[in-house]
Amino acid sequence: MQLGMVGLGKMGINMARRLLQDGHEVVAYNRTYEKTEEIAKEGAKPTSSLAELVKGLQPPRIVWLMLPAGRIVDQHLEEVMEMLSSGDILVDGGNSHFKDDKRRAGLLAGRGIEYVDAGVSGGIWGLKVGYCTMVGGKRPVFEHLEPIIKSLAPPEGYLYCGPSGAGHFVKMVHNGIEYGMMEAYAEGFALIEGSEFGRGIDYAQVAHLWNQGSVIRSWLLELAEDAFGKDPRLTDIKGYVEDSGEGRWSVLQAVESGVSAPVITQALYERFSSRQEDTFANRILAALRNEFGGHAVIRAEKG
Repeated sequence: MQLGMVGLGKMGINMARRLLQDGHEVVAYNRTYEKTEEIAKEGAKPTSSLAELVKGLQPPRIVWLMLPAGRIVDQHLEEVMEMLSSGDILVDGGNSHFKDDKRRAGLLAGRGIEYVDAGVSGGIWGLKVGYCTMVGGKRPVFEHLEPIIKSLAPPEGYLYCGPSGAGHFVKMVHNGIEYGMMEAYAEGFALIEGSEFGRGIDYAQVAHLWNQGSVIRSWLLELAEDAFGKDPRLTDIKGYVEDSGEGRWSVLQAVESGVSAPVITQALYERFSSRQEDTFANRILAALRNEFGGHAVIRAEKG
């Protein structure tokens, strides 16, 4: 099949590669043309504008956006929809909020343009392993796109989740779970590090061991093994952890739905905490312990 891929970041360019390797025709566009030139060497048709990309597609056109969530998606959608026709399909494969999907689907429906939200997981390993894909939109449109999605995904690695927004909703929850799992692994290794046994233990070996049939085996542990193999005590990394949005949205959804999600919520808050040194809240805790129990405090150095 033929499609236009808009956005050639780490995910987008490897998704284009995987599609090319499986015989699909990819018309590519990226704001930085060097990325377009790079994928053109591997068989994609390069374009220097959205207008050129749309012109290079045969109806019914398929335009797949792989862009960061937020205003940039709306900007590209608003520009490209002026060039699309009734029956064309626009796919948002980034990590957009499911409520944005509903709004965008309604906007495009007025022009007869089909909208599909595809939550994609796989990271930088997706080219080799495949991209687990969660899809929302009209089922007949999903079925039309299925050869593309099947090429992107590993065996049994994609699912039609329901109407517009369902794909990104399931992906949002997936990422919330990921936050909790990562936090649990981090706390576990920190417990070992803080114990009398920590100095003598090889964490790469522990991560490898736990992946040999244990109940906590996972791909995340494989990645931990790789990380510890490169840097046994992770001394080259600062413990500053960003969040890309899905964790926050999961927590907000838990509040809206009245569903208890303490693990995901705490994992998100731990990421917030990682970005602050000598927080005011922790100074209050230290001061209170000193006031009620006479517990020692560490005094700040005066500049």
